[in-house]
Amino acid sequence: MQVTSKLSTVADHTAMMKAVIHREYGEPDVLTLGEAPRPVPGDDDVLIRVVAAGVSVGDYHVITGKPYLIRLSPFGGLPRPKHAVPGAAMSGRVESVGANATGFRVGDEVFGQAQNGAFAEYVVMPARLVAHKPKNLSCEEAAAVPWGTTALQGLRDAGEMKSGERVLVYGASGAVGTWAVQLAKALGAHVTAVCSTRNVELVRSLGANEIIDYTKSDFVEGGARFDVLMDMVGSRALSDCKRVLNAGGRYVPCSMGGGDWLGPMVRMIGGLLTFLFGGKRFKMFVQKVNAADLVVMREFIEAGTMRPVVERTWSFSEVGAALNHVGAGHSRGLNVVRISG
Repeated sequence: MQVTSKLSTVADHTAMMKAVIHREYGEPDVLTLGEAPRPVPGDDDVLIRVVAAGVSVGDYHVITGKPYLIRLSPFGGLPRPKHAVPGAAMSGRVESVGANATGFRVGDEVFGQAQNGAFAEYVVMPARLVAHKPKNLSCEEAAAVPWGTTALQGLRDAGEMKSGERVLVYGASGAVGTWAVQLAKALGAHVTAVCSTRNVELVRSLGANEIIDYTKSDFVEGGARFDVLMDMVGSRALSDCKRVLNAGGRYVPCSMGGGDWLGPMVRMIGGLLTFLFGGKRFKMFVQKVNAADLVVMREFIEAGTMRPVVERTWSFSEVGAALNHVGAGHSRGLNVVRISG
């Protein structure tokens, strides 16, 4: 796959803001950097001037339209993308506030996760889904935080994790995994992290109690048992994942996996069958975007308990290259695109 470092430029003199345009599914090379109408906020919304946007594997799947099921979701569209401007996690400054929107003023620095539209100079979001940015982070760093709510909901809600339990984070150095290690530790767990050799020191710095280098040893072997396994990879047999759990243990998958057609449905159906008996539970979940969990993340960050891991900050014209990079599956933490000053 050829990685492009720049997006092509499309002139549209009727548009009002610079944006990444997504007109067809395919590798990120299909994206163009052009112009789109500046969005208009409703009474319950805030208009945000985007300073930085996070780039995740989820964004890559939206761009490629694979697995194909994503085209039937609110993020997709048939036969072509429903939303002209992609992008979700972002941080920026409030430009205007709707008549019924409360808690924000023009100029406030905020962060959140939009359904689409973050790869642009401006995005409109419901005020109820936005939170004030952590004071000790730059906007580039804050754009990496919204995906941490996936780890929070996976551990706290789906995984029902309790203080003192043993947690295994499989895929500990990625966009969600780096947050999962820190959150599990902050919530009182004994954390074992699985990563490659090059990421051992990074994961150790995030507070993992034990680290398994998968190039040297297998977490299924050795007799270790866990109360919660949060899986960001999705490549191991479900029977192996079940095997390493204690009685009453919870397996929490957090990976697309499953191929181009059914995607996560394959693992979901297999998980329900594999965990049908034996007293161990399969805990599939879908991230719920909300401001309350953003506030939880902010409080941990401002207290110095956690920090975002930003592998690289890309320029606006390099969105395609950033998406190709994360789509290759070996990112360290989250990648961020700087949209504006």
